[in-house]
Order: sequence, then C-alpha cells, then structure tokens
Amino acid sequence: MPDPTVLMVDDDEEITCAACLRLRAAGYRTLTAGDGDAALAAAVANHPDAILLDVRLPRRNGLSVLSELKRRPETTQIPIVMLSASVVDQQAALDAGARFFLRKPYCGDTLVQAVRTALTTNEAAFSANTRSLGAFSHD
Repeated sequence: MPDPTVLMVDDDEEITCAACLRLRAAGYRTLTAGDGDAALAAAVANHPDAILLDVRLPRRNGLSVLSELKRRPETTQIPIVMLSASVVDQQAALDAGARFFLRKPYCGDTLVQAVRTALTTNEAAFSANTRSLGAFSHD
C-alpha cells in the first residue's frame, strides 16, 4: 500500500517546506497549495488522504475552503487539520468539520501526530471525542 498523501496548504513557503520535510520524514507523501483556490483544485484532483489547511490564505480563506470540501461528496471524508496563528478561528474551524486545530507556531512532532491521529480515528469516534483532544489545540 502506498504512503498516505497529505496536502499542505499555506501561503508561507517556509512553513510549507518545513511541514513537508517533517511529514516526508514520517513516511507521508506531500502535495502543496499556496492559496484557497489551488487547495480546492488540488483536493478534488488528487484526493489526498489528509489536508493541513491554513485559515489565512489569499483568494479564498481556509474556513471557506473547509466548508466547500465538506459540502463536496468527493472530498467530504478527507480529514482536515486547520492551522492558524489566531486561536479565535479554532471554534469556527472545529464547528465546520476540521478534525483538529493547530495553533501556529506548532511543534513538528505535534503536526505529524495530528495527521496520524486524523488518519487513524474513524469519523464516529472522532465526532464523539473532538473537544477532548486538546493536545492538538495548544490551549
């Protein structure tokens, strides 16, 4: 079975590069997108196993992208981990269907752990336990 693919969406090239290096070292394949429109196109075209999605993006913000991905039948089941420097976005992201919320700056190990958990936790168990996974929210 091929390595799981993670789509990393962030307009900051340094953050994207660092996250992708960490993910590849943990055994994931990576794809990247630098804005919301590119993220939607990449998710639909490539159907990644998970998506890391920044909230603040050019053209279309991450919360809008998240909502659109959750509306589309072909992408609704892809687990999404939201990223933001603003904790204000946390509740909106979780309410819109994000599996986890990571506040920037985050630890690389925490990023990998959030992806791993998002990929291995079934939807029913996730829904029941979302709020108890505070380790990923950096509260």
